[in-house]
Amino acid sequence: MPVRTRTLTLARSFAPRIAALGVLVTLVAACSMPVHTDASAPAPDPFNPAATQLLDDTHWTLSAWQRADGTARAVPSGGASGEPLTLDLSTEGGQRHASGFSGCNRFAGRYVLKDGLLSFGTLAGTRMACVGPGADIEPAFLDALAHIARSGVQWREPRELQLVLQDGDRLTFTQRKP
Repeated sequence: MPVRTRTLTLARSFAPRIAALGVLVTLVAACSMPVHTDASAPAPDPFNPAATQLLDDTHWTLSAWQRADGTARAVPSGGASGEPLTLDLSTEGGQRHASGFSGCNRFAGRYVLKDGLLSFGTLAGTRMACVGPGADIEPAFLDALAHIARSGVQWREPRELQLVLQDGDRLTFTQRKP
């Protein structure tokens, strides 16, 4: 067999092996890409609809209320017991159920997660009379839950639920243990 024919035959027999080696080198290089630690990676978009779908069975405390004009609204710690305003989302019993403390009274009702938006059905509440900061914020808080335009969740610490209202106000909740 002439030298040229032997060279072509050898090249053809090694071609699949060389291609496989190229794929292997590419895979090894891809696996050795730099990895960001949680602290150095950019924060994910809290308004990603997929993140909102993870709200079932979580518990939140209202930590900030920013008005549409950028000013902060005072968030009282609650009534005589010092209890903060809360929002609990549960799937116990196979249905989505919301409950919490709204400043003076407890409330409960159903919630829906659809297309990345958290919304509430009619919320019923107790009717205890009270005065002070809790009484002042309770109607606005319950009205806010009825007028959510966007909802977002930041699952990285500190875990936060953000509700942007139709009037532009933003409520920020911090996750708490039940």
